[in-house]
Amino acid sequence: MKDLFGKALLDYQNGNYSEDIITSTNISDEDVLPLPYLFRDFKDMPELEQKALKLCKGSVLDVGCGSGSHSLYLQEKGFNVKAIDISKGAIKVCKQRGVLNTEVLNILNEKEIFDTILLLMNGTGIFQELTQVSKHLSHLKSLLKPNGQILIDSSDIKYMYEDEDGGYWMDMNSSYYGELDYFLSYKGEKESPMKWLYLDFETLKLACESVGLQCELVMEGEHFDYLAQLSL
Repeated sequence: MKDLFGKALLDYQNGNYSEDIITSTNISDEDVLPLPYLFRDFKDMPELEQKALKLCKGSVLDVGCGSGSHSLYLQEKGFNVKAIDISKGAIKVCKQRGVLNTEVLNILNEKEIFDTILLLMNGTGIFQELTQVSKHLSHLKSLLKPNGQILIDSSDIKYMYEDEDGGYWMDMNSSYYGELDYFLSYKGEKESPMKWLYLDFETLKLACESVGLQCELVMEGEHFDYLAQLSL
């Protein structure tokens, strides 16, 4: 990985903002991901994210923390937060912005335990594929303190396969419809494609039950997105 995401965050943080990130998937055209949005304050966050942050308790692990916006908000509220991301650039930005406890780390290599584990901005994305969901959920479960919780969001992207007549054009012989190939480019450079998973709520709930986690729907957003709370 070239860590173009981290490079973009560093550019913005250090006053070199001239372009946004361009994203696309195997089922969607190019879209712009504005860098200022990744540095947003609480007041500019979607209601679903605000709700998740308000539900946090105790020690918090912010998974896929990006520029650290969620961690900074919680830190200011007095929470003990650890922010992790696989992007070295993102973690540099977190440190520059004042996140006290942050580390370049894949969630599957995390060993500490927490009261709240936060996975926002399509938190199920890091599972990558449906076959990987149980492994990730089992690991997340092992990181929870006795009364701990996992707050995770995603979207049911079935709507992206709808035709004009209200039918769906999914290939039933292919993999789960929420498994996407995700492409990112920045300043003319292309990142290696990665797998990214959008998970509908019922599928997430079934996966949770299979590993001994309770899964409750906390809130639905305006665009097929939702926030779920998982607990032991």
